[in-house]
Amino acid sequence: MAAGRTKTTYTLHPYEAPEESDGHSYGADAADALGVPHHRVFKTLVAEVDGVFTVGVVPVAGSLDLKALAAAVGGKKAIMADPGRAEKITGYVRGGISPLGQRKRLRTVIDSSVTSLVSVYVSAGRRGLQMELAPADLIALTEAVTAPIAAP
Repeated sequence: MAAGRTKTTYTLHPYEAPEESDGHSYGADAADALGVPHHRVFKTLVAEVDGVFTVGVVPVAGSLDLKALAAAVGGKKAIMADPGRAEKITGYVRGGISPLGQRKRLRTVIDSSVTSLVSVYVSAGRRGLQMELAPADLIALTEAVTAPIAAP
């Protein structure tokens, strides 16, 4: 579901994004450009859990724990989705994949650290644009479950 179609309060934050990330994550680039602590900016990663595409949303300060993601949805094995497949299934380009408004709604797990934040930043669907919203709104809009899926 798109936040713009609901009464959800959010703020868009544009920033100058590099065309290609220089060896670290697009999310870290966004956090640095916006002057936001890395634990408040979350990246959206697409994995396959037992062959089913699943979204993991974790702070850019860490990485996705694939075993924890699989466990969170009752699966046995998770692997990262091929970047081209992730782009095709979500409708977004790498570095701009948003947990919101995807071409096809995918089951979504958000790292439980989100619940300790007042607001969280996620990609707004393209490189160079972040959306800030309340964690409860992000969880509701994505119909996500929360679980400890981030690794340091």
